[in-house]
Amino acid sequence: MQPVANADARAGYLGPEGTFSEEALLGSIDGRAVKPVALETIRDAVMAVQDGILEWSLVPIENSIEGSVTVTLDTLAGDASEVAIVGEVVLPVRHYLIARTTLELGQIETVVSHPHVPGQCARFLHDRLAHARVAAASSTAEAVRLVAEREDAVATDDPAASQGAASRVDGGRWAAIGTRLAAQLYGCAVIAEEIQDREDNETRFVWLARTDSSAGDPPLHASSGPHSKTSLVFWGAGADRAGWLVLCLDEFARRSINLTKIESRPMRERLGHYMFFVDLEGSLTDEAASQAISGLRALCEQVRVLGSYPVA
Repeated sequence: MQPVANADARAGYLGPEGTFSEEALLGSIDGRAVKPVALETIRDAVMAVQDGILEWSLVPIENSIEGSVTVTLDTLAGDASEVAIVGEVVLPVRHYLIARTTLELGQIETVVSHPHVPGQCARFLHDRLAHARVAAASSTAEAVRLVAEREDAVATDDPAASQGAASRVDGGRWAAIGTRLAAQLYGCAVIAEEIQDREDNETRFVWLARTDSSAGDPPLHASSGPHSKTSLVFWGAGADRAGWLVLCLDEFARRSINLTKIESRPMRERLGHYMFFVDLEGSLTDEAASQAISGLRALCEQVRVLGSYPVA
């Protein structure tokens, strides 16, 4: 597929406006060619492509500090069987402490953000805001929006907020961890800048399209390198046998294919049953990669290619 410039084409992202997802989307495409569409959850963004509602979506899949975004992996492996990864972008992550008005740190009683974020700012929270509780919102921008509309807030610590409706917090004075863009959009004040633990904090996002899409690839800026990456997920009854996973990985090792990632996730059936996600260097058009995947299929109940795409 070739990139297209279609003003009617739409790309979903985790909303509302002001999230890192929006920042990554606008930074990786020609915004004049695509209409960004804010969605409530990451799963919504993936399934909007699966259901043919949107041409593309951009979703986070991995953070350099917190690791994989499990809802993305689980949705791609589970319900989104007609969705493929067609591109990736890596975004440097800068976190800001944001409140409705300027506050002293000692005045803040609650900090709200997306569940992945506090772990990326653990040192700041421990050293400067140990007295404050942490609550969850469905996105960083939603957290800032809640701060901006604090009169309507309702208390909850429900971790399910990361999968659905935003968490709300009540009482006292509180702040959000989010983007500078979100602070500007919702008329809030930045209290502390770049509070992430590491300067090299990065999040990897992937572009998604239906495997049968006629829209072509999203009109990405020419920022990808010359190399390709292929993402797989596999599982099988052989997992109960000693050495099965070693045999699976040997299909790549003996062909000198480098695996840049391997991760297990529960199958959500019963305890002890897992699926394995692998990223490998190379394209499906490479003979060695193609042979390795064929060999893997002989060992597994299911092997799904999640995508073969240029490396960011």
